[in-house]
Amino acid sequence: MTTAARQTHAITLIPGDGIGPEVTDAVLQILDAAGVAISWDRHDAGLLAAERTGQTLPDALLASIRQNKVALKGPVTTPVGKGFTSVNVGLRKALDLYVNLRPVKNLPGVPSRFEHVDLVIVRENTEDLYAGLEHTVVPGVVESLKIITEKASTRIARFAFEYAERVGRRKVTAVHKANIMKLSDGLFLESARAVAAAHPGITYEEKIVDAACMHLVMRPEQFDVLVLPNLYGDIVSDLCAGLVGGLGLAPGANIGEKGATFEAVHGSAPDIAGKGMANPIALILSGALLLDYIDERDAGNRVRAAVTAVLKEGKHMPRDLGGTASTSQVEEAIVHRIQRSKS
Repeated sequence: MTTAARQTHAITLIPGDGIGPEVTDAVLQILDAAGVAISWDRHDAGLLAAERTGQTLPDALLASIRQNKVALKGPVTTPVGKGFTSVNVGLRKALDLYVNLRPVKNLPGVPSRFEHVDLVIVRENTEDLYAGLEHTVVPGVVESLKIITEKASTRIARFAFEYAERVGRRKVTAVHKANIMKLSDGLFLESARAVAAAHPGITYEEKIVDAACMHLVMRPEQFDVLVLPNLYGDIVSDLCAGLVGGLGLAPGANIGEKGATFEAVHGSAPDIAGKGMANPIALILSGALLLDYIDERDAGNRVRAAVTAVLKEGKHMPRDLGGTASTSQVEEAIVHRIQRSKS
């Protein structure tokens, strides 16, 4: 999305539930401190929306995102094994947000088993087993259909290669299980190979998903950009977050041809909601990705630099990173750093 400097950006806001409103409010304060003018259009999703409108994804919410073309989303609780389907999956399908983008990088001051991790997960977001096509064959036997198409595989591979070229990455690794699922994952690989042939400046390789996981926990620094079908991408992206300190540091974006949503990938943590204990950094870094997307890259860089400085200093570490700082204290420390950088 192209925008002029100092233009007021209209952005849809989904505060979420559980810790969502707390971490979302922290992000709003930080984006404001970064000097970006934003008009927020607030909407509920999930259980809160269902209680008020009868819909977990209200029509007004989807209309707002379609109009604004960008949204910031806090965590929304998804029932396990029953209840309504995932709001995240619903948003991706309704808006055709076919890319899940997850940068993974070591941050200073955060204990980790590995150093020099700097990779990006590019996950296909719309099909595979997440198509939700399940049925009971006979009592005691359930069948789930894995859907892989040439169209979806080609466009996710194309995004991965074009992203690598745009940001100066050198290698794309396609992750698969085509040794077993020769037709479905075979089609994914055929599509990736065809795209790779059109991008000779980017090194291309393939890894079977179980071998890729082993290499990730042995030598993660060997990876650059990974492109994966939906299920493998879901699992591997969380594994990679664990390499650098956990989901509390993992930003995420869901991107389509006509818009994008930005969210932390951790859950709503209802057990600590309202206690000021939530770590807002993942959603703050997602907010920085949002700023990049709306062409406010200088502001995005200021936010990332402030987060890095606060973590490096180590005086305002959230509880899940071994500190005692509250959500608001982390937010205030980052705001202070941004203000210092502008003075």
